[in-house]
Amino acid sequence: MKVMATWSAKFGCIPECIRRFLAGQGAPGAGVTLLGRWHATDLSMGFSLFESNDPAALYASAAQWADVLDLKNVLVIEDADVGPILASLGKQ
Repeated sequence: MKVMATWSAKFGCIPECIRRFLAGQGAPGAGVTLLGRWHATDLSMGFSLFESNDPAALYASAAQWADVLDLKNVLVIEDADVGPILASLGKQ
């Protein structure tokens, strides 16, 4: 399954976020694959796309940053998978 994470630094935590990121701590843990990461140009937030079949591994990866980031993880589905479902709704 794919999970889109949005994140923003908690008040006063940007220096610690930068330190961890530059120290190589931005990679997810075992069982989670990082498919892409994007940063807002104003440093207000970011987006990460992960893939995993292990909810506990996703939780563990998020927990490593929960003290310095406000996180929201959302399960996402691609257009190619949504299209047939929506098409079947029109036939009801």
